[in-house]
Amino acid sequence: MVNIDNLTLKYADKLAIRQLSLSIASGEKVAIIGPSGSGKSTLLSHLYLLLKESAAFCSQKQGLVDGLSTYHNVYMGALSRHHWSYNLINLIAPFSTPLAEVEALCHQLSLDVPMSKVLSKLSGGQRQRVALARALYQQQATFIGDEPFSALDPLMAEQLLTMVLAGHSTCIIALHDKSEALRHFDRILGLRDGKLCLDITQDALTPEVIDNFYSPEILPLVSNA
Repeated sequence: MVNIDNLTLKYADKLAIRQLSLSIASGEKVAIIGPSGSGKSTLLSHLYLLLKESAAFCSQKQGLVDGLSTYHNVYMGALSRHHWSYNLINLIAPFSTPLAEVEALCHQLSLDVPMSKVLSKLSGGQRQRVALARALYQQQATFIGDEPFSALDPLMAEQLLTMVLAGHSTCIIALHDKSEALRHFDRILGLRDGKLCLDITQDALTPEVIDNFYSPEILPLVSNA
């Protein structure tokens, strides 16, 4: 599906990704772990640029519009599926079909707020679910997420992660909860200082491997993938 060879990227004039090589096949469920500033967001943004025709992206920045309603923020995920004239009319007076679809999707995410509620009135956890709903409403085969559940309680995060994994053939998700990587993913990538230091399949992964990855020592790449 995607192949990267010796990739180096900068973010804000600093090296964010250093000579990284990586292949991800269609159908894989891949978790990306690593400390803050390790390059996860930069790598995910690059992967989305490579896969944007077939992928939905739920980023940390969210890209939501505070002045628009919950409905319209989620509906933005479908803009590319409709003619501009349809989207313009829907902005003024929402059509019944997409309104019902968005409301049902939000209900699945336990986002039970009025669809007319302005985004600026929502809590952090609610906003994160709006961003997730917008990504899901793109209806793509591949889901790319940058810690899309970080503002949610553990039970809610677990439920929504299970839903996302079941609804997409391929998932590439950065997680701050390493236990979720152990439980749910076929393959785990670990980044430190922009370098790929861990690339291992779930059947070979142990808590000790993850603990070693987070140790302060500089380690060589651990891989069986």
